Amino acid sequence: MIDIRILRENPELVKANAARRGCRVDIDELYRKDQEYLALTREVEELRAERNRLSDECRTNPDARTRVKELKQVLTDKEQRQTTLKTEIDELLTWLPNFLADDVPDGTSDADNAALRVWGEKPSFSFKPRDHQDIGEQLGIIDTARGAKVAQRGFYYWVGAGAQLTNALFFWAQKELIQRGFTSFLTPCAAKQDTLFGTGYLPFFADQTYQIANENLALIGTSEQTLVGYHADEILTAEQLPFRYTAFTPCFRTEAGSWGKAVRGIFRVHQFHKVEQIVFCLPEKSPECHEMCQANEEYLLQQLGINYRVVKVCVGDMGAPGYKKYDIEAWFAGFDGYREVTSNTNLTDFQARRLNIRFKSEDGRKGFVHTISATAVTDRVVCAILENFQQEDGTVIIPEVLRPYTGFVKIEPPRKK
Repeated sequence: MIDIRILRENPELVKANAARRGCRVDIDELYRKDQEYLALTREVEELRAERNRLSDECRTNPDARTRVKELKQVLTDKEQRQTTLKTEIDELLTWLPNFLADDVPDGTSDADNAALRVWGEKPSFSFKPRDHQDIGEQLGIIDTARGAKVAQRGFYYWVGAGAQLTNALFFWAQKELIQRGFTSFLTPCAAKQDTLFGTGYLPFFADQTYQIANENLALIGTSEQTLVGYHADEILTAEQLPFRYTAFTPCFRTEAGSWGKAVRGIFRVHQFHKVEQIVFCLPEKSPECHEMCQANEEYLLQQLGINYRVVKVCVGDMGAPGYKKYDIEAWFAGFDGYREVTSNTNLTDFQARRLNIRFKSEDGRKGFVHTISATAVTDRVVCAILENFQQEDGTVIIPEVLRPYTGFVKIEPPRKK
């Protein structure tokens, strides 16, 4: 949610941002309603003051009693209009996107994202590399058929060495982040509607959410929702910031609107697993914290030895709460292309305003914190490992940093009985 004072002081700025981001809110109508609300608020305050003054005269002045009765009805009407306006204004404000950093590129889709840098080299093969779906089936470590049988299409099993590799990745990534000053969490896997609204997933991504029937709850799409919501309605001590949190959770998304996209394998699914980075910081520190999370993401992929490129996300590919966002796209040898594996967003005070998360310093400075939401690793990174470290004999070599946690150096095809 943006600061409404910006709308009042510079409505053209809000209008330009809404237009660039494809927001359909009528900013002129919103501004008019807000101006009416402000004028009405001043009028109500003046009428209340007059009523209170005349109330003191009612015992001795019949005219005062008559006027107080008139004012009571006038105030009732105006207060009802005031309440109606406030509701309408708040509803429109909930749909306004965050402002954008000056260097966010123009564009309408991920094809327009701006490439910033590439790390590592693409692996070379003396054979035609397979994608992770083929590898997983041949090694017996990914089972989408039984996932669909037990749940539905878009759910899957990691099996045996695949599950061990995936668990190793998530444990290792959390350990690395803890060493970098992050506090580890195990969070709920469900959140209230207020929490989803506060983090900006409602109303913007309502069609991506699995609602729980007859409950004011939904399955989380990311631990960002539960980690940011952790400090809702709290005042954080400025001198203790930044707070750096990480959590491993399953994540649930309907993937509405994914028809026509590359859906083979377990790249785009209804349930996946993720280690997240969340940072609460002072406003002036959010660019620095954004880059810090980016460095963490790149460090993890570099340690794994996976070739990747970093892109700056364009306006058309950025969610409404985002101010500035980077994606990392890893090379997938079997897919023969780069695919997104992590994202990293500076949300400025957008979430903090909706969740009322403030800071206060010892010298009395107050304000809303800024939040950073950044992926560390997901199952997609395991898929990249399978595709990039596959061997001609059907085995997959495990990145060296994960071997102490897997207990093996490669995954081999199951022996024929």
